[in-house]
Amino acid sequence: MNPTLSSASRDPAPIAQVPVTQALSSHRIGSIDALRGLVMLLMLVDHTREFFYFHAQVSDPMTLATTPPDLFFTRVAAHFCAPVFLLLTGLAAYLYGAAKGGAGAASAFLFKRGLFLIALELTVVSFAWSFDPTPKLIYLQVIWAIGVAMIALSGLLHLPRWGLIALGLAIVLGHNLFDGIEAPVGSAWHVPWAILHDRGLIDLPWGAQARTSYPVLPWIGVIMLGYAIGPWFARAVTPAVRGRRLVGVGVVALALFALLRATNVYGDPTPWVSGQDALSTTMSVLNLTKYPPSADFLLVTLGLGLPLLAGFERWGGGLGKGLAVFGGVPLFFYVVHLYVLHGLNRAIGLIVPHDAPLVSVGNVASLWLIAAALAVPGWFACRAFTQVKRRSGQAWMRYL
Repeated sequence: MNPTLSSASRDPAPIAQVPVTQALSSHRIGSIDALRGLVMLLMLVDHTREFFYFHAQVSDPMTLATTPPDLFFTRVAAHFCAPVFLLLTGLAAYLYGAAKGGAGAASAFLFKRGLFLIALELTVVSFAWSFDPTPKLIYLQVIWAIGVAMIALSGLLHLPRWGLIALGLAIVLGHNLFDGIEAPVGSAWHVPWAILHDRGLIDLPWGAQARTSYPVLPWIGVIMLGYAIGPWFARAVTPAVRGRRLVGVGVVALALFALLRATNVYGDPTPWVSGQDALSTTMSVLNLTKYPPSADFLLVTLGLGLPLLAGFERWGGGLGKGLAVFGGVPLFFYVVHLYVLHGLNRAIGLIVPHDAPLVSVGNVASLWLIAAALAVPGWFACRAFTQVKRRSGQAWMRYL
């Protein structure tokens, strides 16, 4: 393995040969954790909506005639979570391999952690959503998608870097070409196609069903691209050069989004329409499909996420350090916040009369206030767990 990149422009063929000479400085790692922490807080708001706005669940894409602007933009803000998190997961996998000896180390870790996340989704996370130990319907959501994407990346990362980038872009930008393909229940392709691209129900051996809420094919493309930008974080690449690359790619992604959305021909299964005013037209343009994430959805979210990553590295400051506390232990925060939200709602339900399964608040502003109130103790819990994790010598703690 070569000790370093000889120049910022050099691009060896196998990505495994582009190392980081030493562990990154805490400032660089802090920028990654800060962006991850930001999306975790947006996720907290969205999951607060899931539990405390039960009377107004939104569809995908949203029904604009019945979705008021405050609820619409609250949901849109959460669209950044999964794409940015998957991109950073790929980037973190590259950095892990660079610090531990190369692509082989990254591959082994990704495979084992991917299996762990799938098992977690089916057990701990599923129970957090339902509080039912034997649910008839199991939702395969974002933790499942991350786990499957990690397992896929564990094999794909051995491709040459140009091949990884080309395949990742082809998946992210081209998977909507398959939107018209259907695999009906009972066909040999139903299960793999439901997992890869088309949300569907899968019969499980014990009589229950699984719903593939997060078809994984586009997310595999995103995690591949995250791994491919890993060499930009080598010590030989200055923060200024890295920032220009991140911002440049982000601008190109946003420009491509604008072009595809303006032409209204390809990029999202739901075309936008002109509304009665500028606000309704803007909402229609931003009403993108998440399940699975369309090309337009990924272009706009990643197009904004990459410059944000550059911004946190350059101007993170105290805000970045505060957000990094959440981003440093995201799985811990994810699991804990689900149990807190669900448990809190059930506890309130014992006091407040309600007809629906969950208690709902009266307005969207209350969702943000609840999320903000829970973020404070959540921050202290994450900081405490970070200290426990650092003191622990147990290998299994790396998976949390």
